[in-house]
Amino acid sequence: MSSKHIETQAIRTQIERSQYLEHSSPLYLTSSYVFEDAEDMRASFADEKQRNIYSRYSNPNTSEFVEKVCQMEGAERGYAFASGMSAVFSTFAALLNSEDHIVSCRSIFGSTQTLFNNILPKWNIATSYFKMDELDTIESLIQPNTRVIYAESPTNPAVDILDLQRLGDIAKKHGLIFIIDNCFATPYLQQPIKFGADLIIHSATKLMDGQGRVLGGVVVGSSNFIQKIYLFSRNTGPALSPFNAWVLSKSLETLAVRVDRHCDSALKVATFLESHKNVNVVKYPFLKSHPQYELAKQQMKLGGNVVAFEIKGGIEAGRTFLNAIKLLSLSANLGDTRTIVTHPASTTHAKIPEDVRLETGITSGLIRISVGLEHPEDIINDLKQALEN
Repeated sequence: MSSKHIETQAIRTQIERSQYLEHSSPLYLTSSYVFEDAEDMRASFADEKQRNIYSRYSNPNTSEFVEKVCQMEGAERGYAFASGMSAVFSTFAALLNSEDHIVSCRSIFGSTQTLFNNILPKWNIATSYFKMDELDTIESLIQPNTRVIYAESPTNPAVDILDLQRLGDIAKKHGLIFIIDNCFATPYLQQPIKFGADLIIHSATKLMDGQGRVLGGVVVGSSNFIQKIYLFSRNTGPALSPFNAWVLSKSLETLAVRVDRHCDSALKVATFLESHKNVNVVKYPFLKSHPQYELAKQQMKLGGNVVAFEIKGGIEAGRTFLNAIKLLSLSANLGDTRTIVTHPASTTHAKIPEDVRLETGITSGLIRISVGLEHPEDIINDLKQALEN
């Protein structure tokens, strides 16, 4: 791939054409592949040849999708998964051993917190947390058995921004694996490898698909780490389906133009909310009032499509607001063409203890809006009538 531009990489990175010389990559719905002879079969299973053997290991469609993400993130290699959470779990399961330790930002997706708090401890893998605005505490949390520093930026759902370069420097200083969930930003807005990240995780279900159609996940980064993740996943089976990979690869071709529109509308929505009398606080990375506005401008091309705000009146006002929504969708997903309104405290982060939620800025009245591709005036008008009702 000769181009350095993400937009071109997403469109022109393709698997080889078949004998039919198709312009758009075909869908390879096959579970397995045939061999020319016994020696070809032996050599393939001995990893002496790089070729497709079984679609749980690799498939032309998943390979194309992964290669596109690698090109866009500036990564050496990757592996695709059935969902974002299967990508998160498989990464930690592949790289960590019993008695290992994780240092993680407290502000992470609810299911990831459940993984760290309830599932990994079964294998004596513990996690220590730092607050997103207290990076000075990170080094005090590092133990002799610490293997990983993990974070999201922007965070879910409060859209706070972490200093990725600082995290990368700490990880390098202590010889730790630096893993970033880049789902909210996408590789179009932010490439954490530039700041020292070893591995990048995405829930491709979100903006990468962009239309609320399929589940998917992907991990890209350093080849030696991906090899371990590949071997674990090859034997445990969390692979992305060829159909979903085909959909996601097509979706990446329009990622840049879609995210440009998402971000433009999100800034307009955030600006409107900030001026409304029934709103306490608005969080959007490219609002000048955002606590990490300058940092966001350094790390990200644009502010993303997620806006968080708190309604005056707490939980009851929040319920009234949600029930008054007419055009927009009430859903737990994000990154869709359709604008989605979510109440994190009762949905995506409901299983997180209240004191922990409050530590990460998830108050009872916090609303997360995933701004879609409808006309921004229509989005704002629905939010306005709901706020005033």
